[in-house]
Formats: sequence, C-alpha cells, structure tokens
Amino acid sequence: MIGRNQPINSVFVARRATGEIYSAELAQQFPDRDWILSRILWLSGTEKGINRLGSVDTMQRYIYIHGTPDREPMGQPVSHGCIRMRNQDIIELFDLIDIQTPVEIVA
Repeated sequence: MIGRNQPINSVFVARRATGEIYSAELAQQFPDRDWILSRILWLSGTEKGINRLGSVDTMQRYIYIHGTPDREPMGQPVSHGCIRMRNQDIIELFDLIDIQTPVEIVA
C-alpha cells in the first residue's frame, strides 16, 4: 500500500511520489507517461510457482490497482496490466483495507 496521506492526483513514478499533482498541463508536457495517481495497491499473487515466485509473478511484474486521470476510459484494457480506478475510489478503497487483504479479480 503506497501513497497514504498523499493529495488526490499525486503522481507516482517507480512507486515514489514525484511531488507533482496531475493536471491537463502536466499531461501535455509528458504525453507518453503511464499515469499512476493518488494511491497504489501493489498486488502479490497467491498461486505459488505461477503468479507468486513463478514465471508470471504478479509482484515482480509490478501489477497494481491505482488511480488514473479522470479523463481516461474505464472498463477497457488500456493499462500495462494494472487495474485502474478513479482517484476518489482508489483513495476510499485504500482507506478501507489493510496490507495482505485478499483481492479477488473477476472479469
């Protein structure tokens, strides 16, 4: 769980807050950036030898649930493998759970 007490729309790069707050101007300045905003829930797989300590290890592939710009579409596979949420929603979820809370992702 990364980003506790950061402002909404805080920008993260390599799981570190950059000190930037996402805006349309910042998006124009960095058009190719994969925007990870507000909070990060870094996922770890549960299937030993497969998505945990295996060839598709979830944590080593940096799979997150994270905030994204409000202008981005939802419900479409546009991420690099992450699950994107609206910023207010990821902050609310972040505040409701603890580290090692099981997460089941259902398509």
